[in-house]
Amino acid sequence: MLAGVRALVTGGTSGLGRAMAEALAAAGARVVLTSRDADRAASAAQQIGARVAGRAMDVRDADAVDEGVDQIYQELGGLDLLVANAGIGMRTVNPRFLTEPQPFWAVTPPGFRNVVDTKVAGTFLTVRAVVPRMLAAGGGRVVVVSMNTATMSRRGFVPYGPAGAAVESLARIMAADLADTSVRLNILLPGGATATGMIPEDAGDAVRARLLDPAIMGPPLVWLASRAASDVHGQRIDASRFSLERPDL
Repeated sequence: MLAGVRALVTGGTSGLGRAMAEALAAAGARVVLTSRDADRAASAAQQIGARVAGRAMDVRDADAVDEGVDQIYQELGGLDLLVANAGIGMRTVNPRFLTEPQPFWAVTPPGFRNVVDTKVAGTFLTVRAVVPRMLAAGGGRVVVVSMNTATMSRRGFVPYGPAGAAVESLARIMAADLADTSVRLNILLPGGATATGMIPEDAGDAVRARLLDPAIMGPPLVWLASRAASDVHGQRIDASRFSLERPDL
């Protein structure tokens, strides 16, 4: 389905990013996944399969992003799809955020900046580096990974919630800027909490029973990368409802 498609998935070594990299590769795409850690990226790519390569890229650093994108373009000869997924969760600022939510004033400035820089600045820097190249090549697809609106304003969710709200606003503005171009940009979210490393280990059985499989992101992402979605732009797609809204798939 995606033979010939060249894709970059940021934050692709685990969780949603890994599930999306796996789905793209299974559909025939060539995929580069990134992580801040080169060994982790290489290991994840090797585990997924021959169509996938792993590269170190710190999405918080503009120079690192520019250099990383340069290398990826040299290796693949271009990109048809960018999945801006890199992010870190609430566990980095509060390991017990589900059972013991902390107020915003208890969050350390470095913890706040790390989450916001990774998700918000990382999305901006990566899309900024790739889109001009896509425009010059005549087109491309960008998928920005977001979260449920309720999470953006949930008690105890600073800075994760605000980072998600900022990324969604950023994605909508980028889509508006790209409206009359050959690049398509859409938002994709799982539609609920997922069974990833972002969930605390002490989460109860009731919480874990409601978690979505990260693989839920695969079908809508593959569709967005396909010819069938060539005219889809500026949409916010909930992966948990995708099969219900598109029963033909």
